[in-house]
Amino acid sequence: MMRLCYRPLERCLGRRSGDGLLWHTELKPHASGDFSMAVVQANSSLEDQSQVLTSPSATYVGVYDGHGGPEASRFVNRHLFPYLHKFQKEQGRLTSEVIKRAFNATEEDFIRLVKQSLPLMPKIASVGSCCLVGAISGSELYVANLGDSRAVLGRRGFDGEKSKVVAERLSTDHNVSCEKVRKEVESLHPDDSSIVVYCRGVWRVKGIIQVSRSIGDAYLKKPELNRDPVFQQYGNPVPLKRAVLTAEPSIVTRKLRPHDLFVIFASDGLWEHLSDEAAVEIVFKNPRAGIAKRLVGAALKEAAKKREMRYKDIKKIEKGIRRHFHDDITVIVIYLDHQKSSFHSKSTVGCITAPVDISSYHSDGVADEPSG
Repeated sequence: MMRLCYRPLERCLGRRSGDGLLWHTELKPHASGDFSMAVVQANSSLEDQSQVLTSPSATYVGVYDGHGGPEASRFVNRHLFPYLHKFQKEQGRLTSEVIKRAFNATEEDFIRLVKQSLPLMPKIASVGSCCLVGAISGSELYVANLGDSRAVLGRRGFDGEKSKVVAERLSTDHNVSCEKVRKEVESLHPDDSSIVVYCRGVWRVKGIIQVSRSIGDAYLKKPELNRDPVFQQYGNPVPLKRAVLTAEPSIVTRKLRPHDLFVIFASDGLWEHLSDEAAVEIVFKNPRAGIAKRLVGAALKEAAKKREMRYKDIKKIEKGIRRHFHDDITVIVIYLDHQKSSFHSKSTVGCITAPVDISSYHSDGVADEPSG
């Protein structure tokens, strides 16, 4: 089942738009409803990767927001789902432990690749990725994450609640800009007064990185890599006694209820410009087809407004330079149609993976093969 994720035909099942750096799917079926995807590129190399795997009995969602380069997010995009499938098959069902094992195996494999690649590619030691995974199996919803990509549920408001739709955050932002996360990191390193430093306008772990959990970032997890002469020639090493980041995911398990309408899975590029409530309102009030693209568009309009520009002018800016205006943005909206008794029949086994690089995809119509 998992090998379907890598068929080039299915990777390209998306539409072009007026923005040469935007890719999207209007609407596709999954086991309990429909879903919509959209990705807009800002970096020279797209660092966001994403995929949706569907079968008649389950739906899997992955959003991987890379930093320092695209290598880690591309690696996760190719390896995490196969590990989920392998461990679920061994266990006989999906569990939180299965998800943790898949995250851990992916992390171990990437760290091994880093060690092998270091002599020729020392910068790979500082490449990492946030990782957000959703899984719907029967009436159970699992959300697992590292970093600050986010999953937000939209549900009908109960009697007494002011809004017709309510935003309920399902994931934990592992970002030291949050006081709770900052205190968590400080409590784990009581002997290190500089474990979290305020610099360049934000809080950062060791003055370097905002997220406290990730796949990769090997030089902040393996002191021996930090001390490696090859890496020291390349980078700006920081003395480490032990790992300052972790790849242990936060996992939420939730029984789906009749009032649960949809889940928005998105990289932090979306949440930088839209609140949970604003995003949920947009999905609730608009047609399903192209809803992920609509959310990306709303974020880009906000980004333009902050720079006192017009939205159409943002779309003209080329990759790389565009990163000064907004981040790569990935959005996947999963609708939850509990009332449909025939939904199993409309969902087949398959996987849609967004292009590895939007600009390459639009120039020749074929997405690049993932590396790693």
